[in-house]
Amino acid sequence: MVGYDPSSEGRLLSATEVATAGSLSGLVTRAAISPLDVIKIRFQLQIEDVNGRGKPGKYRGILHAVRLILREEGVPGFWKGHIPAQLLSVCYGAVQFVSFEALTKAIHTSTSFDSRAPAMHFLCGGLAACSATLAVQPLDTLRTRFAAQGEPKVYRTLRHAIITMYRTEGVLTFYRGLCPTLLAVFPYAGLQFSSYNLLQRVWSWLLPCNHDKRDNLKSLLCGSGAGVISKTVTYPLDLFKKRLQVGGFEQARAAFGEVKTYKGLVDCASRVRKEEGFKGLFKGLSPSLLKAAVSTGLTFFCYEMFCSMFLSMKKTKDSQKRQM
Repeated sequence: MVGYDPSSEGRLLSATEVATAGSLSGLVTRAAISPLDVIKIRFQLQIEDVNGRGKPGKYRGILHAVRLILREEGVPGFWKGHIPAQLLSVCYGAVQFVSFEALTKAIHTSTSFDSRAPAMHFLCGGLAACSATLAVQPLDTLRTRFAAQGEPKVYRTLRHAIITMYRTEGVLTFYRGLCPTLLAVFPYAGLQFSSYNLLQRVWSWLLPCNHDKRDNLKSLLCGSGAGVISKTVTYPLDLFKKRLQVGGFEQARAAFGEVKTYKGLVDCASRVRKEEGFKGLFKGLSPSLLKAAVSTGLTFFCYEMFCSMFLSMKKTKDSQKRQM
């Protein structure tokens, strides 16, 4: 039910139902992947080598990071920034899926292109993600700062963070890293939707039998594969975004090791490549791939599940009306 399909029952869903399904899928997914997200952000912001071969850094691998965060910050440390992250996921999921369904429907009704083709899903997925990103970028910046800060905390609450950032850095600080975000999110989301579409086609070709239970597994595995593909291709841009988002936040990063400030996207990209090497562009890739596999798989799985649930409820109501 991802994308407009004139032969699918999904076309019967309203924009409100699509938005609700997108929001709920984002909420469930965010709660599950928050620990991996925190570890990924810590790796991305660490200037020193993650594997410990060069200048030793605070975190030297996934298990080492888990033990260190658990010892120093406790279990809540894995859910730092969870409130803005949940707001981000709920809003992002709603805007993205509503936009995607609307765009694929527009292509089907207004052009001669096949709205179900992977290429169309790439285009519509990228545009839908850009519109969602513009809507939630301030929440993403807040989420990154909460996940990045150590102890003692610079921001005590979400309200305190918003007021402090606005007073000390101005309104534009909430849009730090927007350029690399938009540059990354278009191909990332485009690859997510097109890969999901393509993997589902391959699955149906290999296993042509239709089984409802198997369809659930299909959504989960195809979504996971799509997440890994898209994240690997676009990962460096995500790293640049995180480095830029914590600009002006250096005092909270001192406990984690060396801190650097960048003038912009080009400066950040060239200095990371020059100072940290090619591997520096992929710091935090391991937890990111785990996160991408779990989050994308869960997102598509939950979205399809909630859409099916709303369709069943609609059919039940229609059936009851006919009987009256």
